[in-house]
Amino acid sequence: MPKSVSCTPNPSGVHFLSNARVANELVRASGVGSGDLVVEFGAGFGAITEPLADTGATVLAVERDEHFVRRLRRRFQCRDTVRIRHADARLFPLPRRNFTVVASIPFAVSSPLLRRMLDPARRPLCGADIIVEWGLAKRVTTRIPRDLEMAWWNARYRIRVHRRVPASAFTPAPSVDAAHLTIRRVPGMTGATHKALWLLLASAYRQPGLRAGSLLKTVLGGRPPHRSLEAAGITPHTPVREVAPRQWAELARDLATVRPGRWPELPKKLAEDR
Repeated sequence: MPKSVSCTPNPSGVHFLSNARVANELVRASGVGSGDLVVEFGAGFGAITEPLADTGATVLAVERDEHFVRRLRRRFQCRDTVRIRHADARLFPLPRRNFTVVASIPFAVSSPLLRRMLDPARRPLCGADIIVEWGLAKRVTTRIPRDLEMAWWNARYRIRVHRRVPASAFTPAPSVDAAHLTIRRVPGMTGATHKALWLLLASAYRQPGLRAGSLLKTVLGGRPPHRSLEAAGITPHTPVREVAPRQWAELARDLATVRPGRWPELPKKLAEDR
């Protein structure tokens, strides 16, 4: 039987990860170590904070509940690399240098936190290993996302389900299972690439019935460069609703290299480091 970590039931209804094996695997999969900066949202009673501290990384453990903040500060008072932050994870200022997120995210705020992490083009997020509700994990990792926002995320990050996490791994147990989600930044995304990518994605999700060649012709205001489409594994006759985010990213990278100065600015919510 896996070792479990006991905790006081949370009066707010949040489900705390209480399976030490799952917590250790989450930290191990992240690959963080000495010199890394890690943000943990919803630290609770420290089930993930402890193995994170053991890696030697600097840990910013964010917790909203004052009761758990006091417990965390007592528990980690001799750990110089652990910094307890009493704050709402949705408002906590994220680091402006490279960082990783390792956390079991409260189900109720999973979507807002994913937006904070993944929306801004300049967010210095290297990657994340997080636990989220199973249904959300499946929606986020589908090959062709159902909406523009998730396509934007998947074009710039490799997002995968690492494993299913049973409801029994939490205290109290939720009514549904969860998932260990891995998120890794795609290298080589320049400012021009982000601008080209957003224009392509926004156009595609606005006109899903168009063929790729027709959409590109409209976007560029002229004959589409078929070589760029083919390099991304897209044929001119492919319906844009069948093009995967990674293919849009490859196309954007190629077009941004050939035409670096022609792309409109990103919307404010994507350009700002919120």
